[in-house]
Amino acid sequence: MMFVFTGQKTMYGGKHIAADDVVFIFASGNEAGQGLIARGVVASAETVPRRPGIERQTPRVSITVERTALTQRPLERSALKPFASWNDGRPETELNFKFYRQATNKIVAISDEAAAFLDAFF
Repeated sequence: MMFVFTGQKTMYGGKHIAADDVVFIFASGNEAGQGLIARGVVASAETVPRRPGIERQTPRVSITVERTALTQRPLERSALKPFASWNDGRPETELNFKFYRQATNKIVAISDEAAAFLDAFF
């Protein structure tokens, strides 16, 4: 199965996404989604050009992702919400901060520790 994400906002290093990167796909908890749903590999990534005449613009990318696995157990927003001590170094806190502190749909880069934490859900 392929997922296509067009013109997505990037934050926290997400603009560096490239083909062959492993990604974790979350169905937005802000839109009644169920949180972590799949893991995949980026098949293609393309930077969306900035619009002329607008000084401050969030970098955007369009990506196509090939799903490689479905989650075996849930990870919803409610499970990450208690992890709000921003400097505690926990992968759960990193995910809560990057995904839900500014709760908009986006592509973000995560640490190896956060990726290992998410891998346990597959």
